[in-house]
Amino acid sequence: MSNSTSISQPVFRIVALQFAIATGFALLTWNLGGVLKAWSAAYGGAIAVIGSLMYAMIVARGTNDAKQAFRAHVRAEVTKIFITVVLFALALALFQSASWLWLILGFAVATMAYWLALLAI
Repeated sequence: MSNSTSISQPVFRIVALQFAIATGFALLTWNLGGVLKAWSAAYGGAIAVIGSLMYAMIVARGTNDAKQAFRAHVRAEVTKIFITVVLFALALALFQSASWLWLILGFAVATMAYWLALLAI
């Protein structure tokens, strides 16, 4: 098994779990608060999931060289932060009817799911 295969499976599993939890939270929000709050929660969750997916795509290549691995993680984290900022800015500009509390909660739940999943692997 190559190094990239050994790292990519758990990394993408974490993103898939994060997506499932974000989707579940949006569905729960729809049930409790209606469509607008659910879309807001879904968008917030999507921001977190897309950032994590970008991170995963960069680090999944894997390497045995510590310096290259460190650089890949730094590049991945900077990319993730940039994507997150851009998606929040787009939400501000294009989704003005959003319920911001639920958008932030969706982001927070998906981010928490990511960190809890990291602890599990």
